[in-house]
Amino acid sequence: MNPEACTGCAEYSELSRRGFLQAAAGAGAAAAVLPAWLPRVALAESHRSSMRDVLVCVFLRGAADGLTMCVPHGDSGYYAARPTIAVARPDQTTISSRCIDLDGFFGLPPAMAPLLPAYTDEKLLIVHACGIINSDTRSHFDAQRFIESGTGGEIPTASGWLGRHLAVTGPSRPGSLLRGVGISMGLQRSLYGGPSTIAVPDLANFGLAGAQSTVAARQEVLRTMHDQVADPLRSTSDITLATIDLLRQINFSTYQPAGGATYQNVAFATALKSTAALIKADIGVEAVAIDYTGWDTHANHGTAAGGWLYNLLYTLSYNLAAFYRDMTAATAPNFVVLVMSEFGRRVAQNGSGGTDHGHGGAMLALGNAIRGGRVVRDWPGLHTDQLFEGLDLQVTIDYRDILAEIVQFRLGNYELGTVFPGYDATFRGVTI
Repeated sequence: MNPEACTGCAEYSELSRRGFLQAAAGAGAAAAVLPAWLPRVALAESHRSSMRDVLVCVFLRGAADGLTMCVPHGDSGYYAARPTIAVARPDQTTISSRCIDLDGFFGLPPAMAPLLPAYTDEKLLIVHACGIINSDTRSHFDAQRFIESGTGGEIPTASGWLGRHLAVTGPSRPGSLLRGVGISMGLQRSLYGGPSTIAVPDLANFGLAGAQSTVAARQEVLRTMHDQVADPLRSTSDITLATIDLLRQINFSTYQPAGGATYQNVAFATALKSTAALIKADIGVEAVAIDYTGWDTHANHGTAAGGWLYNLLYTLSYNLAAFYRDMTAATAPNFVVLVMSEFGRRVAQNGSGGTDHGHGGAMLALGNAIRGGRVVRDWPGLHTDQLFEGLDLQVTIDYRDILAEIVQFRLGNYELGTVFPGYDATFRGVTI
């Protein structure tokens, strides 16, 4: 492993700690008046008060390898740069671990086969050679901050793009107590500044720790204490306790997915399954952020069955496929799932059988109104003279083009200059 790789790993190992501390410092919700009523929880309710889709953002932290997520099997430069870790062409019949052809040029790796039905249904879209156009950083921390802020690093801001979207739109359900949820110990930067937004590490167990027999009494003590102080502490406490009561009305632990969908028994799957239950409860939640970590594959890339990257991609794909089936097999609000990472991996493999920090990557969009069944790209090529700084996949599509189109047409927000300040998006036709 080269020195840059070691530096990147050290930085990434600190990322969760720093992210938590920053989230704790910067994610305080604005003071609000507690509604006089608690929104009714109605699982599988057949209507919704807004035409907006619910947005689920999955962030693959650690820099996922877009060249494995969507294999450019039609580019010979890919195989020249990765002699031992490339996913084989679909016509390599002597190799069992070969990609599944999508359009004659790109393919899905075997680990992502569970998503093929959604792709065939034209509800899964892949965007390739994407990233931050005006950034050349290979720092996990900087790139995540740039993407989640929605500014590309060009305009300093303490808020996130999703938080600003929520801040300039009224709630989809009038009086909604909870509009944004970050399934994490600390609120994701993308949700910073969002009203009625909270970080919840486990939706099924959100509340006061300790003996259940004394929870009600301890909550009442907290209410009494905070009723005697001024805002914003008083209203924040009231809203937090009301949110605990609200989430407890949803039976996350006994939730039964629709259409025979099954989720794995891992943290990422639990987050997606809980998100499905939360959305179907129709309590007014509009945005959910989920983190999936472990994508910093500097060594032992492992694209074959049982390998590191194979296992990550399989867990991602299997559970996204379960979520898709769950959400489309029965009446549920429209949804969009966005899957992104801070940047891609270097085109050439390193001496440890892995890949170092790169530039361009890939993202996924999944949902009822996504114009899928295709790979959106302006392909730059993978031969040495076509690479960014002679090393990496060029970025030809800015992430914000995809996000902005979804914000406008699926979330009903035309104030793109506020959500993505300083950026003039180019729509790519990703929604219907």
